Amino acid sequence: MENEDAAATGQATSGDAGRDDLSRPMILAFAVTCGLSVANIYYAQPLLDAMARDLDIAPAAIGIVVTLTQVGYALGLMLIVPLGDLMDRRRLILGQTTLSAIALVVVGTASNATLLLTGMALVGVLAVVVQVVVAFAAILANPAARGRAIGTVTSGVVSGILLARFFAGALADIGGWRSVYLTSAVFMLAMTILLARILPRNQQALNLSRYPSLLRSTAALFVQEPILRERAIFALLIFASVNVFWNSIVLPLSAPPFSMSHATIGLLGIAGVAGAFAARNAGHLADMGWSQRTTGLSLMLMLAAWVSIAFLHYSLWPMVAGVIMLDFAIQAVHVTNQSLIIASRPEAASRLVGGYMVFYSIGSAAGAIASTMAYAFAGWIGVCVLGFVISAGALLFWVVIVSRMPVPPGAVYDCGRT
Repeated sequence: MENEDAAATGQATSGDAGRDDLSRPMILAFAVTCGLSVANIYYAQPLLDAMARDLDIAPAAIGIVVTLTQVGYALGLMLIVPLGDLMDRRRLILGQTTLSAIALVVVGTASNATLLLTGMALVGVLAVVVQVVVAFAAILANPAARGRAIGTVTSGVVSGILLARFFAGALADIGGWRSVYLTSAVFMLAMTILLARILPRNQQALNLSRYPSLLRSTAALFVQEPILRERAIFALLIFASVNVFWNSIVLPLSAPPFSMSHATIGLLGIAGVAGAFAARNAGHLADMGWSQRTTGLSLMLMLAAWVSIAFLHYSLWPMVAGVIMLDFAIQAVHVTNQSLIIASRPEAASRLVGGYMVFYSIGSAAGAIASTMAYAFAGWIGVCVLGFVISAGALLFWVVIVSRMPVPPGAVYDCGRT
């Protein structure tokens, strides 16, 4: 299959895998790029009520903004991210960041719901530059430190997610929700200029005749790689769980008795800063072969987080503690997942990450829809029950299925696996 991959992509299967071209300035730029790009997906969460009022969208239907963004993200994962194994990643990254800025302007100037939803879908499609960057970092890094490199770049993703909610809430209180997206457009253009100066050049030309073969090989990886199937299921479940929380928390906190502002609600994202530490350390643990233990313990922590979050109406502090646990657990599993799947087939890094992240997007969209429905039906307790059940399903999958699977060739697992 490696020969087939080389034929499909037109790239060497071993040349990139042994490189160590990831300097400190470049990895920092990668982390910032990922943070800014992923933030574009999450700005809407604390702004949904303001968007609904401004554009006359029914409160029960405003969740479609998040859903369409995730649908766009899924399309980008399937159609754009695999191109990283076929064409010059530098050109691909610069093109996506430039177009992202344009899409953000569309959202920030939208005069009706149709333009808003179209712009948000485009924002989702182009935000997959995050996965192109992660795969690029993994290829440039020394294989022995690949997990650490992925973890460091992903810490930028975590920071972007956390700061997005606070930034969006604070800026919306000052200049309205539109100012959030217009400001982000400026940031993306500035990042494009910086990346154009520092990214390594690769003159490989895009051969569109290979593109159908590339997409077929992406689908084939799910058949050939058990580790990809396993970790994709984890992605679906853990991101469904975390989006159940973040897509609905604005509803009880903005209503009496809390009546919090957007900025105050956004501060919750800062509480999850532990997730950034989890991202960096989980990659290192994967390099050491502790991936299964990290996964299992993190899933247990995620389950406990929902118990703590359920006490929102008694006290804010248990909920804050639950946010910290939830973000820490999610990012630890996520980085472990990516480290394992890329280690199994480095020459197919972009396709592996793209295929894996499709399940992330499916889970995120499903969680966003289900959370508002659960809140409408049973209030905050209904949301917590939903999150707990999804988290329990992830843990059950690890205990009953994953722990009994044979170790896939090429994947690194800890010696404690049963």
